[in-house]
Amino acid sequence: MTKWFTRRKAIGAAGLAAAAAWIGNEAYGLASAPLAPKDCGPLVPDNALTMPPEATSLPWSQRAGTVNDVSCLSRTPVKGVVAVKTEKDIADALAYARDQGLKVSMAGALHSMGGHAFARDGVVLDMTGFNAVTVNAEARTMTVQSGARWHDIQNILHPRFAVKAMQSSDVFTVGGSISVNAHGMDHQVGAVERTLRRLRIMLADGSIVTVSRSENSDLYRHIVGGYGLFGVILEAEIEIADNVVYESRRRLIDIADFPKIFAEEIAAEPDIGLFYGHLSTAPGSFLREMLLYTYHRQDLPDVKLPPLADVSSAGLRRLVFNLSKQGSLFAEAKWYAEKELEHKFESCTVSEIAGRTGEACLVSRNEPMHDSVPYLFNNLNYETDILHEYFVPRTNLLSFIDRMRALMQKNGTLLLNASVRVVHKEEIALNYAPEEAFSVVLYVNQTVDEAGIEKMRGLTRDLVDLAHLSGGRFFLPYQRHYDAMQLKRAYPMISDFFAAKKRFDPRQLFSNGFYEAYAAEFPGY
Repeated sequence: MTKWFTRRKAIGAAGLAAAAAWIGNEAYGLASAPLAPKDCGPLVPDNALTMPPEATSLPWSQRAGTVNDVSCLSRTPVKGVVAVKTEKDIADALAYARDQGLKVSMAGALHSMGGHAFARDGVVLDMTGFNAVTVNAEARTMTVQSGARWHDIQNILHPRFAVKAMQSSDVFTVGGSISVNAHGMDHQVGAVERTLRRLRIMLADGSIVTVSRSENSDLYRHIVGGYGLFGVILEAEIEIADNVVYESRRRLIDIADFPKIFAEEIAAEPDIGLFYGHLSTAPGSFLREMLLYTYHRQDLPDVKLPPLADVSSAGLRRLVFNLSKQGSLFAEAKWYAEKELEHKFESCTVSEIAGRTGEACLVSRNEPMHDSVPYLFNNLNYETDILHEYFVPRTNLLSFIDRMRALMQKNGTLLLNASVRVVHKEEIALNYAPEEAFSVVLYVNQTVDEAGIEKMRGLTRDLVDLAHLSGGRFFLPYQRHYDAMQLKRAYPMISDFFAAKKRFDPRQLFSNGFYEAYAAEFPGY
């Protein structure tokens, strides 16, 4: 009996040890930083990979092979990638492509998820090495080459100045942000276009023109939000802001109360300089609770700011984020942590310097946007996380979210993050905001197999239809699961946009996956 009991304890201990080891190994995998960018597919046959004709004068970083974007689902064969450093590199690459009858596309951080940064069998210009930044303090502007990343720009501007408009994270390039007309946390400024003074553009024939709202304005309206189809953005003159100090505040509200709070408290208060709202993705309060973050301007003109710091505890954040994919219990825990714990670890840099620790949390304008989101990247090669964004008139936000909630609960969507931001009426050619709107940004998990792709295709088309029912539109930098009819319905000017493409680029030198997928669907343009 004693031997049997001892053996049973040993087996039980071994089982517990094995379970602990398995849990530890799983946790390690969920917390681990990626070793390389994901590359999930689709498969490309070897006979599709052909070397380009020799051009020793071009600074190739890759010849033949494939490229992908951050979705990891857009693997595409190309003739090669040119590592651009100078304007001459760009001109030479365009001349080479014209001579060889090849298409050209421009790539930055590769965060557009629908092949917008490359064309099949084309030449890709990697713009990330084309990144000079010059600040004009007196004019409160900066002149930036298109490959510069916002992360580096913020480090250059800090501590005196800050970016006026950019996305809520800093991983993107200026050229990419202009090409999608990005927007972010500053609800007063709105999209990047509103901060642009002028752009220098290289056209398909290698000539260089300056464009702005008043100079070559038609081309300007097509370059901004034009997805790289009209020319290469060389540099942009962009307005900058003072790096003011804000008090960071947060509160939990019901989403039903948000439109009124925004209109009466946020939009009406000029001292609120930044804002965003996070919606619950936990099953018990799914898309009903919102954490409202606001940043209130403080008068601290003489405070000396330290250098910007990168995001801390990336491994722990990655673990919590990836655990939330493992079931409702973990999703509830993630939301609880954001509501009750996360703010206790918030870095209140200015508070500490000003000797106000324990009172308000004070930060400079640059800090909330100085986030390269390293915790969103992982080694989980069987899945990927996909962005969506929908723009709906402000009076229709709640009806859209109600429909979206019902849809996602019905089909079991694994929604990881959902946030609400603000966009203003825009005037660009391919316009996502013909009126004042709220934007709903979604981050959705999917498997990378055919079943996962098909489920995402159905979800995307359903959400596009729901946005249309609410009088809204969908953002185009993401996966191409919508059909031509949905594109035409959301963007009735799309035929005119493609017609302008032919007018400005008659040889169709510039191309990408988005253009190749949809332009042929509008033969009358």
